[in-house]
Amino acid sequence: MKINKENIPATMESPDAIMRAQADFGAMTACYNELPAGTDFTPLLDGLENNSCHCPHWGYIIEGALLVLYDDGKEDLLQEGDVFYLPAGHTAVVQENVKFIDFSPTKEYNEVITHVGKKMAELEGEAS
Repeated sequence: MKINKENIPATMESPDAIMRAQADFGAMTACYNELPAGTDFTPLLDGLENNSCHCPHWGYIIEGALLVLYDDGKEDLLQEGDVFYLPAGHTAVVQENVKFIDFSPTKEYNEVITHVGKKMAELEGEAS
């Protein structure tokens, strides 16, 4: 089983960012993301348990840097070339424009991404 990143359906796209996700990829969701520096997931996770992501992720940083903040106060700076595992209970802030792939359990991923979509709509409504 394989898929080219360009064939993974876009779930969010703007001029400087793209998030792609393919469900049911070997019982996981495969994601490819390109995000600009300054992207902060924290406000989008507000309202979830501990206001953080409860979905674990396994992945690889292709380029850039991502600061991961865990519920227990620990931090990890993920940089180009890093293979990672993020357990449930985290948020993240893009430190340098980042490209990464990750794999997540589909059920938990869908719960989080549905919540994120609702929060984005709320925040866009407040901005207009």
